[in-house]
Amino acid sequence: MSESIGMVETRGFTGSVEAGDAMVKAADVQIAGQIQIGGGYVTTIVKGDVGSVKAAVEAGKLAAQSVGELVSAEVIPSPNAQLMAKLGF
Repeated sequence: MSESIGMVETRGFTGSVEAGDAMVKAADVQIAGQIQIGGGYVTTIVKGDVGSVKAAVEAGKLAAQSVGELVSAEVIPSPNAQLMAKLGF
């Protein structure tokens, strides 16, 4: 079973906290990192098996929308090792 990553990007810190909380409660994933991009944009990244990451990202999207501004969400089912190394995972 290969590891995948999921990302939920919000505009505003509160939305990112809600998204992260919802993601780890919804599925067996770990928060791998949080990147503050600037201008209030924050990306929360989770990792785990692909099914869990998909479920977590869906939950994170809904949570972020309920309290803030969801910018984007994405699941990468089998990320390249170079990408994972660049992200520090």
